[in-house]
This record gives sequence, structure tokens and C-alpha cells, in this order.
Amino acid sequence: MKVSKIFEEEPIQWGLRGDPFLWRELQEVFKEIDMPDTPQELQVLIEKEYEKSTGHPISYQKHFGIERFRSHGMSSGGISPEFWVRSGIPLLVGRHAKS
Repeated sequence: MKVSKIFEEEPIQWGLRGDPFLWRELQEVFKEIDMPDTPQELQVLIEKEYEKSTGHPISYQKHFGIERFRSHGMSSGGISPEFWVRSGIPLLVGRHAKS
């Protein structure tokens, strides 16, 4: 199974308006990558790709914007690290067991 499979069902609630765009970008990145053996390996993989895609480590706590995700309005393109740490990544890692 490819990692992208766990991104198919999107969260009901997002942090900021750029988070869905990042989610879909990561899904695309993971289309050719096989699911790691453990949830811990999956978390490390997601966190590395998050940093590559955003330019910020997962430990960076302030909201920031990603220019390529801006579409309209002041808040478009905004990324919420809190969403990824508290909701997004735990949701994805939790799906490892179901894969």
C-alpha cells in the first residue's frame, strides 16, 4: 500500500486555509512511496515531508504562510503547525494500523 492512501479521507476541520492544500500536496508526494512498517517510521516520514514542503520543521509553532497556496484573501495560504501536531499527523499515523 502507498502512503497516499491514508490521505484520501480528509479531516472535517482544518487549522488554517492553507492546510487542505498542504494535505493534498503531501498526498501527491506519497503516491509512489510504500507504507513504512511501523507507525513511528510513518510519523518520521510525514514530518520530513512536511518540512520539505513548508520550509519549517514540525517543531516550529507559529502560523506561517505558503505563497503557492495563496488564492484569495489575507488568510489564504496560512499553515497551522498546531493543527498538524495535534490533529493532522496523529490522524494519519493512526490510520497506519488500519492499512
